[in-house]
Amino acid sequence: MFQNLDVFRTAMAMARHAGEQQALSAQNIANADTPGYRAKDLPAFEDTLRGSLIGQKATRDKHLNGSTERSVQVLERQEEMDPNGNTVSLELEMVNAVDAKREHDRALAIYRNSLSVIRASLGRT
Repeated sequence: MFQNLDVFRTAMAMARHAGEQQALSAQNIANADTPGYRAKDLPAFEDTLRGSLIGQKATRDKHLNGSTERSVQVLERQEEMDPNGNTVSLELEMVNAVDAKREHDRALAIYRNSLSVIRASLGRT
């Protein structure tokens, strides 16, 4: 009955994606004045999740034709370049950081509520 609980894996992947986005936002903000620095960004969580469901997935290290590591491609922003070649927008980074926090909070809420449903179904509230 409880062998395949994808909701927990999805919530964990969402929280991990939010953490990676937060780290990229911090890196971009730290390099806001670096000449020639290209801001980095992640694709939306929905796109990365959809891509991971299509490809093969390894369940152990020696599993053939699969990968145990996530391969999310970090994108470089090309638009709105400053005169010094920098593409960091502090306003956009603040918005991205808030979105990452909301995504992380949503992932934790999904995880907590799923645990509550399982506890209620087992009679352990």
